[in-house]
Amino acid sequence: MSEKEGTSEELEDITSQLRKESGLWSEEPEFIKETSNSLEEVCDGKPSSQICETHPRNDKLGIYDDTSALSPEKSERNEDQRKTLQSSETIALSDTFQSKSDISQSPPLSMTEVVAEYQDFTGSSHETLEKTSPQLSEENQKELRLGSDNFTVNLKAKGLQEFPKDILKVKYVKYLYLDENQIKNFKGADSGDLLGLEILSLQGNGLSSLPSEIQLLHNLRILNVSHNQISHIPKEISQLGNIRQLFFNNNYIENFPSGLESLGNLEILSLAKNNLRHIPDTLSSLKNLRVLNLEYNQLAIFPKALCFLPKLISLNLTGNLIRSLPKEIRELKNLEKLVLDHNQLTFLAVEIFQLLKMKEIQLADNKLEVISQKIENFKELRILILDKNLLKEIPEKISHCVMLECLSLSNNKLTELPKNIHKLKNLRKLHVNRNNIVRIPEDISHLNSMFSLEFSGNIITDVPIEVKNCRKITRIELSYNKIMYFPVSLCALESLYYLNFNGNYISEIPVDISFSTQMLHLELNKNKLLIFSEYLCSLTNLEYLDLGKNQIRKIPPFISNMISLHVLILCCNKFEAFPIEVCTLENLQVFDLSINQIQDIPSDICNLKRIQKLNISSNQFICFPTELCRLQSLEELNISQINGRKLTRLPEELSNMTQLKRLDISNNAIIEIPRNIGELRSLVSLNAYNNQISYLPPSFLCLHDLQQLNLSGNNLTDLPSGIHNLFSLKEINFDDNPLLRPPIEICRGKQLYTITHYLQRADQRDEKILEKIFNIVAKNITETNFKVLCQKLNLAISETDMSTKSTVSLSERVHQALNRWKTDSNNLSLTTAALRDQLTRTLMMIGAYEIMDKITALKLFTCAIKF
Repeated sequence: MSEKEGTSEELEDITSQLRKESGLWSEEPEFIKETSNSLEEVCDGKPSSQICETHPRNDKLGIYDDTSALSPEKSERNEDQRKTLQSSETIALSDTFQSKSDISQSPPLSMTEVVAEYQDFTGSSHETLEKTSPQLSEENQKELRLGSDNFTVNLKAKGLQEFPKDILKVKYVKYLYLDENQIKNFKGADSGDLLGLEILSLQGNGLSSLPSEIQLLHNLRILNVSHNQISHIPKEISQLGNIRQLFFNNNYIENFPSGLESLGNLEILSLAKNNLRHIPDTLSSLKNLRVLNLEYNQLAIFPKALCFLPKLISLNLTGNLIRSLPKEIRELKNLEKLVLDHNQLTFLAVEIFQLLKMKEIQLADNKLEVISQKIENFKELRILILDKNLLKEIPEKISHCVMLECLSLSNNKLTELPKNIHKLKNLRKLHVNRNNIVRIPEDISHLNSMFSLEFSGNIITDVPIEVKNCRKITRIELSYNKIMYFPVSLCALESLYYLNFNGNYISEIPVDISFSTQMLHLELNKNKLLIFSEYLCSLTNLEYLDLGKNQIRKIPPFISNMISLHVLILCCNKFEAFPIEVCTLENLQVFDLSINQIQDIPSDICNLKRIQKLNISSNQFICFPTELCRLQSLEELNISQINGRKLTRLPEELSNMTQLKRLDISNNAIIEIPRNIGELRSLVSLNAYNNQISYLPPSFLCLHDLQQLNLSGNNLTDLPSGIHNLFSLKEINFDDNPLLRPPIEICRGKQLYTITHYLQRADQRDEKILEKIFNIVAKNITETNFKVLCQKLNLAISETDMSTKSTVSLSERVHQALNRWKTDSNNLSLTTAALRDQLTRTLMMIGAYEIMDKITALKLFTCAIKF
């Protein structure tokens, strides 16, 4: 096994180790995903939730743009959000508690079956019955197939508008998943067929209320009606005596459901993301409740009723308006997880420290100024999240929390860490980003279990040499500090694969970095590097390298040794010529060379066979580098020139990049789009704002996959009538154009339907006006002028016309000729408005002033009519 594979496997084992070592996760969970998913939503963008590591090779490939180049703080925040998303899965694990009571009385299900059932609730692909209901379409019938347990039917997103009553007659069904349909009630269902249901999921059906027939489901154990429009829960729900798990997330419930207090067997209740303002005292009668999720409601106080739920293990009140905790909280003797992120807590009631079974506390984004020394009582605590508060110090007695594995203190006002922090022998993650920490304590070397260390955004000047004793460290974040010298001690960490030194003052790379061959991800953006060090070229396993915002002018030839490099960022440096050495990196997928002084691209760039994203914006290209058109694998190209020399045209060869999905040519001086632009069949996004484009070629309407189009700040006067052919468009912007057809007022709403509707009406109007002009010409033109008109319009008078001259009136012959001219012109893709303008210009040229007076009067009349 390679070192890289070993590192990856070790990281993947961390989650399972956390579960095994904690009593919370000692058994296989009864429910997996509903509560977990809601936690993941909460964790989006929340630095405090950084609990678990992931391998950087799994990250999405990023690319640097001009905007982020000018805003390092923004890129730092994005990095936090990315890590938060990686970690939310592990946080969710602590919500998976197994019920000790039997799941079903007759017959009981195994724990494995219950897990399998609930995985279906959140989109797992569960097998379904082979035989189907006659009311389903043929396609749906084909998709139903025999399930592994013969009791499950999954009809997610089948377009059903009625309850599939006939399915229940075909086979005995226990587990029914009807998510993402339009089912409003159980109308027509036989009550006898419903009795066997044990799991029913109706997520995302647009339900405004629960059907009263719900009371018929006496054997129901799990009900999920999340993501609907329910504002009221009927009292009939109290008839569900066997219910164990209820999920009402993402609805419009304002009043706590009456009748719930009679559900004595209820173990899991989730009412996340509703509009609850009050919790009744009767809730305390739910003596078997183990998991309660009330996150993102409107609760202004911590409901005292919650304190008298004797079996409660997990309580989530994230995103409410709670300012304090009641002293009665001490009654929650079995509580193991408490989540109160995003509230308004200013202090913690001392009684909370009497909850001796506590394993996880999340209190991020509150207003806490102090943590009591009584935190020493939490002997079982594994995870403590205190990010984004007002803490100036952490109590020394935190060292008594000997089981602590994750401590996150980012975004506070700390100047130092507790002196006894080295006693936390089980600590694996220590995150202290964006504080006022001056130094990392030398005693950190005693934290032998540490694998993630983050001190970004502080005022640290150096890293203690003792950190080399933390042999298990895999990830270090030290960006935006005051570090001047690359810490050689880090090169001794054999497991270190991720290292971030962005925003420091490092000017050279030590030779010792050559020994860190296990390194996968290295960031040194915004430092003082003058050269691309040859020592970096020894990192043969490196996949991601960011050296942007330095003063590098050239690349060493040894870069060819970096055979694993996938992402290379060299933006905002001093390159005056394209570094041809980069073209030896056959596995490179993302390359950012924006904001330099490059004037041309070498033909060797075609050696980048796997390149997918290329950013060469804000350079000094004399013309569009046609060499780029040979990059068959390229999916994203950014050649915006907000700070560079403006391009005036695009080559026809652009159409050769058939895999191109995103193209940014904004902030140039481009006059026209290539005629064959329609050959870029894969194009999804086109940014061409702030140019001089006045016309969209006909082939533009062949970009059927285009979803995002920005042509603001150009010279467009009219849009093509066939724009409705761009049926995939979701985002459009035509602002700051001199548009007449349609008027800019129509386009400001940025709605394709509105624009299309206007153009269709405009076409009909133009057709009628052109027909009236034809009538005016036919009735008033002389034979002599008719011959001259035909010559000017390149209309040949055929022998047939000459032979019928004596039998067909001049008016009819003029009509026939003009209609023939119109047909020929339409074949050349000329619009009706263009034909009208050409005809009036020609009439003026031949001196048909009387006809022109009548046409002018017609124009004035039509302009006076509201359109």
